[in-house]
Formats: sequence, C-alpha cells, structure tokens
Amino acid sequence: MRSGLAMLALLSAAVPAAAQPALQAETLRRWPAPEARQGVAVDARHFYAVANSRIAKYEKATGRRVAEWSGDSARFPHINSCAVIGGELVCAASNFPETPMSSSVEIFDPVRMVHLRTVSLGQQAGSLTWVDRKDGFWWAAFANYEGKGGEPGRGSAYTQFVKFDDQWRRLEAWSFPAAVVERFKPMSSSGGGWGPDGRLYVTGHDHPELYVLELPKGGSKLDHVATIAAPIEGQAIAFDKSAPGTLFGIRRPDREVVSMRLPGVGSK
Repeated sequence: MRSGLAMLALLSAAVPAAAQPALQAETLRRWPAPEARQGVAVDARHFYAVANSRIAKYEKATGRRVAEWSGDSARFPHINSCAVIGGELVCAASNFPETPMSSSVEIFDPVRMVHLRTVSLGQQAGSLTWVDRKDGFWWAAFANYEGKGGEPGRGSAYTQFVKFDDQWRRLEAWSFPAAVVERFKPMSSSGGGWGPDGRLYVTGHDHPELYVLELPKGGSKLDHVATIAAPIEGQAIAFDKSAPGTLFGIRRPDREVVSMRLPGVGSK
C-alpha cells in the first residue's frame, strides 16, 4: 500500500504544474437551493439558481425563495448559466446533449421573472456555456466534449472563447491553454466571467478550482495566470458586483449556492 505522501506526490505529478492550485478562496456563506444544478447569477439583493429549464430567485439576506421561472423543457432543454447584465438576466443555453450542437442566448426580466426574448446563435464552434459583457462587447465560451454531447473529432481542446459585437457577429476567438484543457477533460468550461481585476475567471465541470486567464498579447491562446482552489465543483459562477472580490458558485452534489472571497492574484 502506498503511503499518504507517496500517493499525494503521485496525484500531484498527474496534474500539469501550471494547473495546480496555489491560491485558496475563502468560503463566506452557503444557502440551500434545490435548483443549484447548472450555476448561479447574482445581483445586489438576490441570487438566481439555474437548473436547465428552471431559474429560482432567492433573497441573499434570508435565503428565502421569492420567485421562479419554469419553461418548456423541449424548448429550453439546457440553460447552462446566467448573468445579470444591464438589468436583465442573460442566459447561455444549448441543446446539450443533442448533436449537432445548437445554442441561444435567453434573456429574462429578473424582477418579474419572465422570459423576454431569444438570440438564436444556431450552430457555432461548440455548445454555448456562458456569456459576459465587457468594454461594449459580448464574450462567450463554446464547449466541446470528449464523450456525451460531443461531436466526432472535436474533443475538449476545441473549446473556444469568442468575442462578439452587439449584433452577435464573431470578431475574435481564442483557445484555452493545454494545462487547463486537461482539467476540463472529458467535459469543458462550464462557467466563467470577467473579474474586477480585468482577468477571466473560468471553471470546468467538476473540479473544485478556478482558472485565472488573460487575453494574450500575441497568438490565439489564452494565457493561464493562476489556479485558485474553491469550495465548488465546477459549474457556472457569477461575480457579485455589489461586493467586489466576492464570487458566487454552486456545490451541485449538495444543491447549495456558495459565496466566496477570492485572493489577490499577482502577475503570471
């Protein structure tokens, strides 16, 4: 039988050095939320737990569920994530695990919890998993998978980060670093968004960690700056803009929403 130290060394050796967590997020609070299956969005007073064709609105202060939207699962089979942007709840949706992959952006009124409109993106470079807004542009991740939901010849390494204009026309795109893709496998990036420091904070599907990335000064691959150990198991995340440095995520197995404080990240 291997000793504990030997086993730890073996596991560490199996993880690319650049992807090993060197920083730790601090848990602030947890809330039970049965809908916490895909991810969470957040604003000043509420958080929104996402579960495929359902979105539930909760009060931060009390943890009380105050409203819910439920859609036709045939029309909304897989809402992957949501973000509160410009007073609207902007959600990334796809037809996962069906193929060929098809995606849309579904937009809701977070006050009345009603569906407002759809931006159909159709077949793209993968399955839309998360969307954010920065500097007057839309930014989105398109996932690719090794197995279920994947398309032949296009595994996790084909996951892309894409910049769009206001008409959702593709402007630029980047791939993810190999060390981060290895942590995604056999799935992909399930969540992400721009942090208050101007960097990208990205999650995979399962691992309790965040990958801090930057747009490169040259080339077509994102730069990996740091990895942060976090009290979540991948899935979609959301920055609380009313509390800088605070990030919300979910613990899918426990059906919990978690808020955490992120450590400072230095240069690469």
